[in-house]
Amino acid sequence: MRLNEIRDRDGATKAKKRLGRGIGSGLGKTSGRGVKGQKARTGVAIKGFEGGQMPLHRRLPKRGFNNIFAKKYNELNLGRIQAAVDSGQLDGKKPITIEALKDAGLIRRAKDGVRLLGHGELKSKLAFEVTGASGPAIKAVEAAGGTVTLKSITGREAPAADAIKAKKRADKRDAVTAAKDKKSGKAPKAEGEQPAAEGEAKAAKPAKAKAEAAPEAAAKAPKKAKADEAEDKKPKAKPQADKKDKS
Repeated sequence: MRLNEIRDRDGATKAKKRLGRGIGSGLGKTSGRGVKGQKARTGVAIKGFEGGQMPLHRRLPKRGFNNIFAKKYNELNLGRIQAAVDSGQLDGKKPITIEALKDAGLIRRAKDGVRLLGHGELKSKLAFEVTGASGPAIKAVEAAGGTVTLKSITGREAPAADAIKAKKRADKRDAVTAAKDKKSGKAPKAEGEQPAAEGEAKAAKPAKAKAEAAPEAAAKAPKKAKADEAEDKKPKAKPQADKKDKS
């Protein structure tokens, strides 16, 4: 073999497609695109366009949804963990954490944590530190003398979203009430003062009513006494003697 005889194997290289070189080449004129206009241009993605009518992907009904906030957990059953403890993959004397499960080869990656499920039989007394656990799994672990501690993937538990929202709403209400009291010039009422104030008001009302009724009674009494005295001073009419018949 000589240097001028060296060449690639058959099929190793492919000739470039020569476009627009006359209709006799088979790829002339429209260069194999078949049409002119919009579809002959590059960068055009018509895809589902159907000339203006409702396209197929919008005519079909939609089912369900994808939860973008969904968590992806590694699900492990108690039976598999017991088998790993029996085979020596897991040390039952140490806490069963996500790192321990990963080192033992029971999970490949942490994802959003580990969720414990209750399928299978657990005989060993184990202390679990996992992200989640089902009710039957917790009962089975506690029946065997173990414990289940729920921890987030970061190792700390954040407050529940509902509790945070409720606290924010309460703080907002308190701020609005304080602003109103400040604007009206009233001092904010402490808790437990309202019932006492109401009791004092109720007690003050009867006393006030009695005090108002006393002068009225005193004013009416002298008038009556004066009327009696005037009647006594009036001269009493003398009884007239019966006239005798002059006949």
